[in-house]
Amino acid sequence: MKIMCVICFLFLVLSAFAQEPNLTLRSPAFDDNQSIPSKYTCDGNNVNPPLVIRNVPANAKSMVLVVHDPDAPAGDWNHWAVYDIKPETRIIIENSIPGSEVLNDFNKFHYGGPCPPDGKAHHYVFELYALDNQLSLNPNGSLGGLLQIMQGHVLDKTRIVGIYKK
Repeated sequence: MKIMCVICFLFLVLSAFAQEPNLTLRSPAFDDNQSIPSKYTCDGNNVNPPLVIRNVPANAKSMVLVVHDPDAPAGDWNHWAVYDIKPETRIIIENSIPGSEVLNDFNKFHYGGPCPPDGKAHHYVFELYALDNQLSLNPNGSLGGLLQIMQGHVLDKTRIVGIYKK
């Protein structure tokens, strides 16, 4: 019986090491599906929150970060899209530009924080993609163009959702 337990334990330990951990994205400013502090919104400093990246696939050549609001009255609203983030990046610091940006739905090349109409909470999805290549995109590119050239190159993806209500 004791030998059986030892074998089971070893199997569990080896299984855990054999599994590749998935790409993860977290923020020290807010937990998944929790409120985004106003500092990172149009009611505050309107700067991007800090983000922590873990378990980037070893064969990744670049990463893409997209921040959008699927609850926006006009449809899914692009707040920020950054491509060609270096795969060794583990921290995106507050108020930074970690790669090349595309035009957002505010018609700007920079982070536009949550800014929902009064009354209803909106969900802000921070999606991170690990790619098998670096992207070649027009400097005035759009999110649609970015998503199109990413097709077929995504190795792994993850997300964190923040909530904000005025």
